[in-house]
Amino acid sequence: MMLVRNRIVGFFVLITCPLLAENEAQASAELRTVQSFIQKTLVEKDIPSLAVAVARNGEIIWEEAWGMADRENQIPATPHTMYSLASISKPITATGIMVLTERGLIDLDDPANNYLGLAKLNGHSFNAKGATVRRLLNHSSGLPLHYQFFYADEPYTRPPMDITIMRYGNLVTKPGERWQYSNLGYGILDYIIERTSGRSYSDFMRNEVFLPLGLNHTTVNIGPNLEKHAAVRYNPEGEPIPFYDFDHPGASAVFASAHDLVRFGMFHLKNRLPEQRQIITTKSIDLMAEESYARPKGNIPRKEFGYGLGWSVRTNNKGLKIVGHGGGMGGVRTQLILLPDQDIAIVILCNKSTSLVTELENKIVELLLPQLFEPPSEITTNSEGKKDEGIGPLIIKEKKLYGTWSGAVETYNGERKVNLMIDKSGYAFIRIDEQPWSVLNEISFKNNFLNGEFHGDLGTDDINRVKYKLRLDVKFRQSKLNGSLIAVPVPEKRVRNALTHWVELKRINR
Repeated sequence: MMLVRNRIVGFFVLITCPLLAENEAQASAELRTVQSFIQKTLVEKDIPSLAVAVARNGEIIWEEAWGMADRENQIPATPHTMYSLASISKPITATGIMVLTERGLIDLDDPANNYLGLAKLNGHSFNAKGATVRRLLNHSSGLPLHYQFFYADEPYTRPPMDITIMRYGNLVTKPGERWQYSNLGYGILDYIIERTSGRSYSDFMRNEVFLPLGLNHTTVNIGPNLEKHAAVRYNPEGEPIPFYDFDHPGASAVFASAHDLVRFGMFHLKNRLPEQRQIITTKSIDLMAEESYARPKGNIPRKEFGYGLGWSVRTNNKGLKIVGHGGGMGGVRTQLILLPDQDIAIVILCNKSTSLVTELENKIVELLLPQLFEPPSEITTNSEGKKDEGIGPLIIKEKKLYGTWSGAVETYNGERKVNLMIDKSGYAFIRIDEQPWSVLNEISFKNNFLNGEFHGDLGTDDINRVKYKLRLDVKFRQSKLNGSLIAVPVPEKRVRNALTHWVELKRINR
């Protein structure tokens, strides 16, 4: 039987769980060497709480929690406190999709539109049949960047999913052409679960995934009377953030304890515990963790990073395969990683955005696998002041882009005219309708994708709730530029919305 004991460390309540196996005593002793680092960092960075769980060879070898899950009500964090997981919701949702796939209710290679109602994905210049369920799972469907938050203390509420699809379900690239992380894709997947199963997403996940896996402290969002079991989300100033919802629950809405999440990880390592049902086969587990779309990341070689069905997949230069997912949004920073060849699962949950989670992940992996650990590679990006060769902050050096381009951006209020001029000196100017011309800033042109930011007004209520700027992200296709025009929020205390619209421009002169 697992015993729990409490003790006070500084200003933090520390909850520890003794080891479950004597043969893991050495591993636990090594892991506990990071305790002082955690305690010190929690104080220095004013982090409310942190929970950790580590499993190896089918046993949980370390569970521990520090700090307060709810500072205002003085509720300490424990390994059973439910934390908002953010994007770790994605492999959990993907598991639900695989349950329905094995029952013959979903075919991964069917178009997603086969499972939707009146609102369908709009292919625009591309064939929407290529936007399959599999491509939604691995972020290669052509759907764009998207997130939309609804706070409990504000008058805006989550719309029906059909409305979100009609407004933002636009394929901005050809299916399979580009890897584009899309919360919208996973919002559509949870909707497919609802329409296919005949039950709400939360009800299906509870009864077909959480309870069969013995995950009693896992839920979609926080229902009535469960608030005291969940960690409050805090902003960088240490203030509690009002509860918020999204129009993409399957991407972001799951809450789970460290104890439950490491057991979910153990199931995907094929360490099915006695109280767990085999809700999907080992073949499906392997398929989810198999890279199905390679994706570049900074200057790190493309082959090292990929995405499976709900999981990020990579192999470091020492041959260590890492399957996992992180999560980050307002008041959330989380990490779940699986090391399949070593049969290790690591969970780190925090109720404030912080780099501590990544630092701690690296320390744990280094302690457990010193021979296979590799320090994180430096990723160079323009935002860090390191520019790709031939790309300047304000100048386009690709002569094939020079000239005048004209077209339109589609919004749910109708089309808005867009004009883009790139003169022979390489400077670019853009405007919406008859609004003032704006300089296209932060320009880059890579792999035939032109990117830049500017000021303008698309005039929809969804966008105009907050201050925003516009980001152009279009692909050069000889006589056309098409893709995304994204309204991205100006940074503020609360995480706001990124809403993407289809835009297409045609060259009218050189």
